[in-house]
Amino acid sequence: MRLYLSSYRLGASAFRLRKLLNGGRRAAVIQNALDFVPSGARRAYAANIYDPREELADWGIEAEELDLRDYFGQPQALEKTLAGVDLVWAVGGNAFLLRRAMRQSGFDRVIGELLRADALVYGGFSAGAVVATPSLKGIDIMDDPHLLAPGYDEGILWDGLGLVDFSIVPHYRSAHDEAEAAERAAGFLEEADMPFQPLRDGEVIIVEGRNVTLLPVLPEAMRRSA
Repeated sequence: MRLYLSSYRLGASAFRLRKLLNGGRRAAVIQNALDFVPSGARRAYAANIYDPREELADWGIEAEELDLRDYFGQPQALEKTLAGVDLVWAVGGNAFLLRRAMRQSGFDRVIGELLRADALVYGGFSAGAVVATPSLKGIDIMDDPHLLAPGYDEGILWDGLGLVDFSIVPHYRSAHDEAEAAERAAGFLEEADMPFQPLRDGEVIIVEGRNVTLLPVLPEAMRRSA
């Protein structure tokens, strides 16, 4: 199993993602965590502020968007699509909405099978990292679990994909709008005695087989030369 879980965007260790891909360059970008945002606003944001496909392209990774809504109720079709990629990259937004999309499309089952076969890498930041955990308990302090978009089931899914055995709190003690909520989420998890890893923006968790590594923020020169 190969995972690359970041607090914010690609984080400060994108060179390690490139190594994790073992030469693979095809990526599918999942942005369903943002389905509550009007499409016009999303296009403007991608054009003027941030497009995850462009960020991946900077590291030699060719990315296309994968909208899980196109596969609701069609897990076999989704499996065929994912067979053609080396990386699945799930962006931030609302973790509960993203989790619904993963359930309704069958992604949660398909990705588990592909990861066990070491057929691709799963990566993501913020909500995309959070859903890799066993539980979304505590993340409701940061994200509204009731937030919906057209075509989504109303039921709240509290279980994550279970790809790691601890919770993740992104934007922890970072210059981010959600830093205060992240502090409270970490406090909740600590009080509940639930294992968790807080992530500052720039930090990344890498999983290779049974090895789990927390990568700190490195200077730019070290990142590019590594």
